[in-house]
Amino acid sequence: MGEIGKFFNGLTGKSKADFINGNARFISYMNIYSNIALNQSANEFVRILPNEKQNILQYGDALFTGSSETPDECGMSSVVTTEPKEALYLNSFSFGFRLDNISIYHPDFLKHLLRSQAIRAQIAKTANGVTRFNVSKALFAKVVLPIPPIELQVKIANILDRFETLVNDLTQGLPAEIVAEKERYEYYRNRLLSFKQLSA
Repeated sequence: MGEIGKFFNGLTGKSKADFINGNARFISYMNIYSNIALNQSANEFVRILPNEKQNILQYGDALFTGSSETPDECGMSSVVTTEPKEALYLNSFSFGFRLDNISIYHPDFLKHLLRSQAIRAQIAKTANGVTRFNVSKALFAKVVLPIPPIELQVKIANILDRFETLVNDLTQGLPAEIVAEKERYEYYRNRLLSFKQLSA
């Protein structure tokens, strides 16, 4: 990853008071953790002063949680899959990754790729700690991502998006059916995103 983009930090220099009656939307840890495609309309705000220098999120950015109680939950990802309609700021407990050339990945493909079994296994190895685990950006930069042709990325994203929609729309019916559909989605996601260079 370190060869195709750069990491950036979330908000800096903020106190608790800055998160009361804020004037700008910020992206929380749980927003990233819970959504593979960033929820840009979450009602969480922070005070940003005029001319204040903070990183603003852009279309195609990948966001990651920085720490967790287990290494398996570190580095959970969410991708900015639509052009932000307003300035969005990242919380200080997370970090972002911005591609040098945004055209090498379709954001809808990237959101699935970063949650795939092969990539999650690499990301989990970037976390260190005892009672609380923190991601090492130096190790994160060594995570290897496949870059298939953009046409293939779009096809895979379309297939996985349909599965994801089906899983999330199963609000009624037997719990066993819901579990089965989630397992099918995860199976196909991992199969479609298991590229030969990752298994070497």
